[in-house]
Amino acid sequence: MRPTFTLGIEEEYQTIDPETRDLRSHIATEMLEQGKIRLEERVKAEMHQSVIEVGTRICKNIQEAQEDLFDLRRNMIRLAEENGLVLVAGATHPFADWRAQEIYPDPRYDKVVEDLQLVARSNLIFGLHVHVGVEDKESAIRIMNSLRYFLPHILALSTNSPFWLGMETGYKSYRAKVFENFPRTNLPDYFASYSDFESYVNLLIKTNCIDNAKKIWWDIRPHPFFSTVEVRACDIPLRAQESIAIAALIQATACKLWHLHARNIDYRQYSRPLLMENKFRAVRYGLDGKMIDFGKQIEVPVRDLIVEYLAFIDDVVDELGCRKEIEYIHTMLERGSGADRQLKVFRETGSLRAVVDYMAEETKADL
Repeated sequence: MRPTFTLGIEEEYQTIDPETRDLRSHIATEMLEQGKIRLEERVKAEMHQSVIEVGTRICKNIQEAQEDLFDLRRNMIRLAEENGLVLVAGATHPFADWRAQEIYPDPRYDKVVEDLQLVARSNLIFGLHVHVGVEDKESAIRIMNSLRYFLPHILALSTNSPFWLGMETGYKSYRAKVFENFPRTNLPDYFASYSDFESYVNLLIKTNCIDNAKKIWWDIRPHPFFSTVEVRACDIPLRAQESIAIAALIQATACKLWHLHARNIDYRQYSRPLLMENKFRAVRYGLDGKMIDFGKQIEVPVRDLIVEYLAFIDDVVDELGCRKEIEYIHTMLERGSGADRQLKVFRETGSLRAVVDYMAEETKADL
């Protein structure tokens, strides 16, 4: 049976002091409570108090997802302003120090900090997560296995974290490097079936590695409680329209792979070590680098590979009704990723405060 390919999108935002341009924690907690009153379950806390996460409802198509996500961004921008704060969509803050940030008081986060110590405390990063409705568990595993190949391409589009602790890192997604300090992150291995995956999870639970499958933080996973494939590889982009384009691309990729599997055609599986080579290139160089075409065994510019990728999914785009949203990816290729634009502002001004101001403006764009 064809999956529904419904969408759910989660974004994590920074709460910024308008005077210092640094992250602010204590007021953000009050802001979170106000957000829950207005937006109910669509707003929730993250581990650090200066991080606010929003999540759309279950959306039947990309237009519904866009309407919901834009509404959430607008509301959170307004709420931040009412509390004397500025909302920013960036995957790291250009100069904030994680050591000055407070942890949100919650037993779940206390346990993560107890287990992971400094690695958890320093995990001051902001991501974009996209859920695609795939109700059949075996289909979800097959889609996950094949979609791993495309995650470096998707990550390259989203890269938006070139700075850390006031330093230019040389990476387009330094967020990815920070997060890989956690266990059970990065690209997953290949699983032969859902029962193969389930055996892995049960062994970890039995041996007290984890208490539930939510502590598997891979770049893509079958969600432990929802009937979705969840892609967690991305930096949060500056603009909501960029998040929507990436979500449409992920949805279309899942749909295309399902159609192939339904016709007994499997997308070629490459080993995790090979896929990790492309992930490193995405993290380091973003859209300006080259990735490996493993079929041809050559390097190809990332922008060229993404154009090829768009051609690969083109025959399901109209079925999903997301052509306009996918077309925006061409704009993203021309304009550069959030990381490219942050770096451009820094080159022009020499000021990380100016970078934060630019990020705040871009967070409001298109809304």
